[in-house]
Amino acid sequence: MTKTRDARGKSCMGHAPLLITAHELHVYDEPGKHVELVRGRLLVHEPPGFVHGDVVQRIGFAIGLFLHPNSPRVGRVVVGDTGFWVQRDPDTVRAPDIAYVREEQIPAAPVYGFAEFPPDLAVEVRSPNDRTGALLGKVADWISAGAALVWVVDPARRTAQVYRPDGSITLLGVPQALDGEGVLPGFTLPLASLFD
Repeated sequence: MTKTRDARGKSCMGHAPLLITAHELHVYDEPGKHVELVRGRLLVHEPPGFVHGDVVQRIGFAIGLFLHPNSPRVGRVVVGDTGFWVQRDPDTVRAPDIAYVREEQIPAAPVYGFAEFPPDLAVEVRSPNDRTGALLGKVADWISAGAALVWVVDPARRTAQVYRPDGSITLLGVPQALDGEGVLPGFTLPLASLFD
C-alpha cells in the first residue's frame, strides 16, 4: 500500500499512485512548493536557493535585453516556472526556469493556463538537490515535446550542457558562452557573466 495525495491534496491509501490531469494540477495548491506533473504523477520540489534565483534572473534578463530592440517582436521569454503541457494521457506539465517561445507559436488570445505548445528554448538551472536522472528526464521531455534547444546550467560546477533534438550534446565551461544557435540567432551569453 502506498500513501498518495488526490488532486485536492487529501491523503489517501491505495495500491497505486493516483494519476491526475493537467486541469487538476492547475487548481492544485501546495503552498511554498514547486509542482510539476509527470505522466500523471505529481512531483513536488522544495523552493530553490538564492544562487539558483540569481542565475535564473541573469539569463532571463540577458535574453530579454537581446529581444527588446528586435522589432517586430520575434518571441517572448518567460520565467517563474511557467507551465508547458508537453504530453497528454497521462498528462505531463513541465515548468522550466526560463523559456523562450517564437512569436509564431504564441496564440493571438492570451494564454492564462498552461501553454499547449513547447518552448523553442528551455533553460534549467541546476539546484544542489537536483538529481542528474531527474534533470535528464526533463531534458528528454522538452526535446520530445518539440524544443529546439535545452540548456542545463550548473552554477556549482560553473558549467552548462546544451542538448539538441539530433542527440548532440555540448558541455561548456568558463570562459565559453551559451549560443542561441538557430533559435536565438546572434545571442551569446558568456558563462562567466552568470557566476561572478
